[in-house]
Amino acid sequence: MYTRFFNLTHSPFSIAPDPRYLFMSERHREALAHLLYGVGGGGGFVLLTGEIGAGKTTVCRCFIEQIPAGCRLAYIFNPKLSVEELLQAVCDEFRIALPEGAVSVKGYVDALNRHLLESHARGENNVLVIDEAQNLSAAVLEQLRLLTNLETSERKLLQIILIGQPELRGMLAQPELEQLAQRVIARYHLGSLTAPETAQYIAHRLAVAGLTGPSPFPDAVVGTIHALTHGVPRRINLLCDRALLGAYVENRAQVTRRIVRRAAAEVFGTARPAMAARWPLVAGGVLAGAVLTAAAAWQLAPHAPAAAPAAASVPARPQAAAKGWDNTNADAAVRRLAAQWGVTPEQGDACAAAARHNLRCLAARGTLDELRLLDRPAVLKLRDDPAVPTYAVLTALDDKGATLDVGGKRETIALTALHNRYDGSFTTFWRAPPDWREQVSAGDRGPEVDWLAGRLAQWRGAARPADNEPLAGATLARLREFQAAQQLKADGVAGPKTFIRLSRLGGVREPRLGKEN
Repeated sequence: MYTRFFNLTHSPFSIAPDPRYLFMSERHREALAHLLYGVGGGGGFVLLTGEIGAGKTTVCRCFIEQIPAGCRLAYIFNPKLSVEELLQAVCDEFRIALPEGAVSVKGYVDALNRHLLESHARGENNVLVIDEAQNLSAAVLEQLRLLTNLETSERKLLQIILIGQPELRGMLAQPELEQLAQRVIARYHLGSLTAPETAQYIAHRLAVAGLTGPSPFPDAVVGTIHALTHGVPRRINLLCDRALLGAYVENRAQVTRRIVRRAAAEVFGTARPAMAARWPLVAGGVLAGAVLTAAAAWQLAPHAPAAAPAAASVPARPQAAAKGWDNTNADAAVRRLAAQWGVTPEQGDACAAAARHNLRCLAARGTLDELRLLDRPAVLKLRDDPAVPTYAVLTALDDKGATLDVGGKRETIALTALHNRYDGSFTTFWRAPPDWREQVSAGDRGPEVDWLAGRLAQWRGAARPADNEPLAGATLARLREFQAAQQLKADGVAGPKTFIRLSRLGGVREPRLGKEN
């Protein structure tokens, strides 16, 4: 209805799954990499979770389009089934011919096992994808675990990918499903879009819809859209569609914050009844009279700005915290961290001084689980005081608690308490050969690539490749496989985190967590 007004050829924010509008953020690409890794993971489970509307189905469709040759796929999207119904559905999806009278759990499993063995003999892989997996019963999940017992002496015969909402993670954490949880070889939680990604998402959809002039969404309005939708793509579509409608009936070339807030009140269910009745006339009307009636209703309705969202929904960032790590307290903590490596940095910036001892700083964001995988002391940024952040050296970490060095004083803390205090920012050290680049990627060659290829070959139990070969082929595939196995972004770019994980697995002696250093 508003497409001609904004010089568009299509409606840009339909929630229908149109492949032309595919937008893959960094998180979506990471999720896709985990699914692709699962195809060659040798059996077991791969877990993909995300909020409603976060784009799980988008990732799944991309995955299906990129499945390699020789891989057979079964896709189940209605998992509210009994054990027998699920097994029958799996057999139907794999097009398995059932013997007469094989209508039982044993009959289905026997037929599936024969099919998997025959496929394996032909060099084929079999992947079962179950969408909306949070709806699976405990009995069905246990049966799925038993299906992964089908194996040869070399590998398991069935790879199962579970896609679902966040509660699926809680389900697998239950004691009765511990055996299944132990068979998850890769897991990824698909988060929402960041504010910059929200802007890119809106611009992408408008461009696909034919926009050639200025965007109807100014930068300030895009920030409001991100705050109101929390970066969830489906919510962005609903809100932007209704906001364009509002701008159209007001004859405005650009959407305003007031229009966005009124649109949000409507699509997210907080509109006044009188207003709620007017919007559908515009959204669904096809006659000019209906359009005019809706436009008049919009114009006559009170235009007072809608109430701003509650402050709790968009937390303010403390001014001091926004400054990052460049302050005295942080520098002192980094110096205490350097001491764990037997280094006393000279005066000045601690990271710069440590670099003269071939000790490199890695400043990043990550969860406590990621820090446990890195397995080395780190400086954590704590939100004890919003005005003046606290910086503590993490020296030990296990599944129950942690040991911190706070201002030179040792502190033992429960893991739940640390979760509440840790703001997600950390700095740690890593040591590499003097000429090591910050990262190596596909096509690079040199001593760094030789070292990388050798360690990856050692990790896979393969022969060491020849020196001075480019990062490509089997080595690049091993790199991506290793990154996915280590819950890193499987992009084939080896940066500090990849180097750290390979060094740790190779037995390099350096400070570790879990020990008093």
